Amino acid sequence: MTKIKVTTGIDSLLADGFSCLKGRRVGLLTHAPACDFSLTSTLQHFKRELNEGLKVVFTPEHGYFGQAQDLESVTDSQRSDGFRWVSLYGNDESSLHPLHQDFVDLDILVVDLVDVGSRYYTFQATMLYAMRVAFAKGVTVMVLDRPNPLGGIAVEGPMLLPEWSSFVGVHPIPIRHGLTMGELAILYKEDLDLAGQLEVVPCHGWKREMYFDETGLPWVMPSPNMPTLETAIVYPGQCLLEGTNLSEGRGTTHPFQLCGAPFLDPGKVADLLASENLPGVSFRPVSFKPTFQKWKGEQCGGVEIHVTDRSLFQPVRTSLALLHHLRELSGEQFAWRTEPYEFVHDKLAIDLLMGSDRERTQMQAGMPWRDIIVEWPEEESDFLFHRKPFLIYTE
Repeated sequence: MTKIKVTTGIDSLLADGFSCLKGRRVGLLTHAPACDFSLTSTLQHFKRELNEGLKVVFTPEHGYFGQAQDLESVTDSQRSDGFRWVSLYGNDESSLHPLHQDFVDLDILVVDLVDVGSRYYTFQATMLYAMRVAFAKGVTVMVLDRPNPLGGIAVEGPMLLPEWSSFVGVHPIPIRHGLTMGELAILYKEDLDLAGQLEVVPCHGWKREMYFDETGLPWVMPSPNMPTLETAIVYPGQCLLEGTNLSEGRGTTHPFQLCGAPFLDPGKVADLLASENLPGVSFRPVSFKPTFQKWKGEQCGGVEIHVTDRSLFQPVRTSLALLHHLRELSGEQFAWRTEPYEFVHDKLAIDLLMGSDRERTQMQAGMPWRDIIVEWPEEESDFLFHRKPFLIYTE
């Protein structure tokens, strides 16, 4: 059995007997994947320790049990004596934001959500939206921190521009940000000058160089298409394919690790990507048939991404190179996603994911992918400097 090396925010509350919450009216923003080393969920602990002190439970995208697919509205129907359920992922943009009336009878909002270290993963946006309303109502926010599963050192990708903010990019940070949820909360509060009381209950034993499998904590998938740490490692790049008509592997047992389309030749894709000599990664030619979403029931050609050295692997650069070659090989059969994406109707999904339309327009103009990324190092360096005051865990 792997020895537990890291404890999380909920462990600290348990060790303290929940004394800081006793006698207070508590709201909890959480989901079932947020649990302790014994796989007991944070909600179970709160119900046992606080009884009638727990007034409302807010749930993020995918629902409390992480059961709903992406873009699928959720109405959490659980009922329990003593508290209400509020889903923060419904049928329209307004449903992403809690209502002021949800905080009327609260003294404190506790946040315990499992993040995977990518700007597009929406739980951090839900946290920020809830922080705004809580502070406006004079409610304290407490974040029970957890490790960033991708470690806390590397950052990668373009910075989001404020005018391109959305639910998949709520604040100007790079795609791979290297922060924990607690650190993000501190950064958001300071950057946005939010007036209110924020408390972060830190992890203990976590070092910034640690990937999740070095913590000794159990991996519990936070959403239906995030089954393993290996998925999370490629996700910062591979999620970009959501902005295209190419399959990102949803509907297979290896989402985000598999990608392709019916009109692609696996051998040609793999050979082209191998010629790039990208660090820390290999590409295996594959044929796969998604069982749902894009190209459901159709045979797709493409590749499976195999990370051979995660210390060298650069997921965002790798997937930009992959997208460049897949687009060229697809010819006229390639298309950008034009349907509404996360309740945004007037911008392309790829631009929301990238954080602006810069990379897409450069790609469409025929710019080589290595030229597209020339501005990224300066943006990444600037963010590394900017985030320093907000770090809880030293480098």
